[in-house]
Amino acid sequence: MSRAFRATVATAVAVGGLALAGLSPAQAAAPAPRRDLALEADMLAHIKVLASDEFDGREPGTEGEAKTLRYLGKLWFDLGLVSGTNDPGHPWFAPVNLVAREPAGSAAVFTRKGRRVYVPQGAVLMLTSGPRALVENAPLLFVGRADKADQLARSELAGRVVVLLDAGERDSERQNALLKAGASAVLTVLDDDRTLAQVTARRRRSGYALSSEALGGDLEGFIDAAAFDRLAVVAGTSLAALQAAAADPAFVPRPLDLAATLEATTRESTIRTHNLIGKLDGRRPDQGAVLFMAHWDHFGQCAEPPAEHLICNGAIDNASGIAALTEVARFLSRMPQADRDIYFVATTAEELGLLGAEAFAENPPLPLKQVVAAFNIDTVAIAPAGTPFAIVGKGMTRLDPQIAAAAKAYRRKLVGGEEANAYIKRQDGWALLQHDVPAVMVTTAYGDLKRLEAFFDSDYHRPTDVVKPGIELGGAAQDVGFLVQLGRWFADPRKVPAVK
Repeated sequence: MSRAFRATVATAVAVGGLALAGLSPAQAAAPAPRRDLALEADMLAHIKVLASDEFDGREPGTEGEAKTLRYLGKLWFDLGLVSGTNDPGHPWFAPVNLVAREPAGSAAVFTRKGRRVYVPQGAVLMLTSGPRALVENAPLLFVGRADKADQLARSELAGRVVVLLDAGERDSERQNALLKAGASAVLTVLDDDRTLAQVTARRRRSGYALSSEALGGDLEGFIDAAAFDRLAVVAGTSLAALQAAAADPAFVPRPLDLAATLEATTRESTIRTHNLIGKLDGRRPDQGAVLFMAHWDHFGQCAEPPAEHLICNGAIDNASGIAALTEVARFLSRMPQADRDIYFVATTAEELGLLGAEAFAENPPLPLKQVVAAFNIDTVAIAPAGTPFAIVGKGMTRLDPQIAAAAKAYRRKLVGGEEANAYIKRQDGWALLQHDVPAVMVTTAYGDLKRLEAFFDSDYHRPTDVVKPGIELGGAAQDVGFLVQLGRWFADPRKVPAVK
């Protein structure tokens, strides 16, 4: 620690009422939150290092990753943490292999009664997440806007290419629902608001997945309005007629007198990256474990010349979260040994789709059912001191009553509603929830959504997310204090019995 550890009871109260040896939570609780400027300075020092240009935006699989993990690994080792991988072959750093795929080939042939129907070259874009996907001579089914795609019968969709009207940002959601429901492929007819060139530019970016995932089989595409109108006329209708039919509340999907052979291929590369896992051993590991998590990765170089700054440094997202995670580990490591094990996980590839957290859940260092509580930390340098705490994931786990009890004991104010749950799928805790791990974010950053959304509308995922004068760490420091309290609370089987 850059300053002598604040070991007195009064100072411990200032950083969040930390219950040291011999003191009950009620005795250690602070009468009111106060700023801990020393803790804020320690966090800022971490952020300045992790978000510096020297770390090249912390992109997985690069020298920026190596620098990031060396920095964090040394910090955690010096704090007294031990490797939490529980794998002698991979101490501290758990390998995560990613597959990056970018579109390579696209082909579409349409026929009517066995005769080919002309479509201009470049009027159709076909995509797949696997190495190759092919559908041959499949009939077309027009489903309109498919607002209730999950209600269409599998027998109605199976073996067909489903054609639907453009819905902008909702395309992916509807396409996935239709493919899951049994469609062989999905073809979206673009409207006047989007061109095929725009979609191509956006969708040509690489897609990422864990290399262990069984990919392939999904086939989605886009066709421009003029080309589809040509097809519709050959089939005895028109795009305008189909659009009018789809607007009728009584609309039902209708077959088109057309068939299609569609194909998409991708180019593939492998990225080798890592989760960093540390641990504080508990006295009674048979009683389960508490988990803290934050993602270390960002986007690397994300702009092109002549832009003045080319690197996405990710100061707030998520160097601030990693700084908070490290400080939580620091305080817990200086306190009496807890009953339960406490794990600290710095995940990779969150920005690529929560993939590091998914890899952790698929190959965990302990049985997931033993995780009593998991707390994710993400984008915390947002709110000032005194902002109430929100629970992202409120109502979705069994943790709420205990968090409320801890908040009452330590005089922490919680936000009443569940508005923060709108962001539940945008953070690593969501990947754990899919594996039935009780995971939440407890943070002031989501206690004032207007401030958070202002960040999302400005520096988020842009080269401007750098360390700026006056970066707000008041709420982040209070996050550290309460997370330490929650760590001690949930690591105590007397307060939180193990789930049978």
